[in-house]
Amino acid sequence: MKGQIVVIAKEPLPGRVKTRLTPPYTPQAAAALAQAALEDTLHAVAATPAIRRVLCLAGEPGPWLPPGFTVLPQRGDGLDERIAAAFADAHATLACPIVLIGMDTPQVTPLLLGRALHALGSHDAALGPARDGGFWLLGLRRPDQDLVRGVPMSRADTGHVQLLRIRRAGLSVQLLPELTDVDTAADIDEVARQTPGSRFAAALACHAPPTAEGAA
Repeated sequence: MKGQIVVIAKEPLPGRVKTRLTPPYTPQAAAALAQAALEDTLHAVAATPAIRRVLCLAGEPGPWLPPGFTVLPQRGDGLDERIAAAFADAHATLACPIVLIGMDTPQVTPLLLGRALHALGSHDAALGPARDGGFWLLGLRRPDQDLVRGVPMSRADTGHVQLLRIRRAGLSVQLLPELTDVDTAADIDEVARQTPGSRFAAALACHAPPTAEGAA
C-alpha cells in the first residue's frame, strides 16, 4: 500500500523543545538533541517509499530539513487537535492513506515505516505504541479527525485510549512494535545505545550533561 508519511514536529529552538530535559541538560543541549532526533526521523522518512512526505511544522524549516518534503503549518491548540488537523490538511491536498509520526523516535527505520504503510492495505489503521503509554505512530487508511480529537495526550493511557477509539469505530488495526519516546534523560541514554551510528547518538556525545564529579 502506497500512501503519504507525515511528521509532526516543532522547530528545534532552545527553550521551546524538550523542556522536560532541562535540567540536567541546558536549553541549548536539549534543542540540539531535539534537532538530531528530528533529522534522524526525517531521513528515515526520506528513505521510505511513499507517494508524498510531509512535515507538519510549528515554526520555520531550517537546514536540517532534507529535500523532498512538503511543509504544512501546524494548527490547533492541544496535541490531539494538532494531530487531527495534520491528518485533515495532508489528506485535503492528497487523498490517500496517511502514516503520521512525531519527532521523538530517532530509532525509527524505513522498514518500520514501510510496515505501517503496508498494514494499511489490509487494515483500517496502524498504531505504534510507545513505552511511556502513548503512541509513536498512527496510520489511517481513511483519515478521520474524530478518531483523534479528544484523545487525552501525554498520559500513561494515551495509547490505550487511542486504540479503544479506533476499535469502537469498528475499524481493524495493526499494532506495530513498541518504541521509546525521547522524553527524559533516561530515555535519551537508552535510545542512543540503540542507535550508535545516529545523529542523535552523536549529539548526545557532544552535549552530555556534566557528571556530579565534573560539576563539583
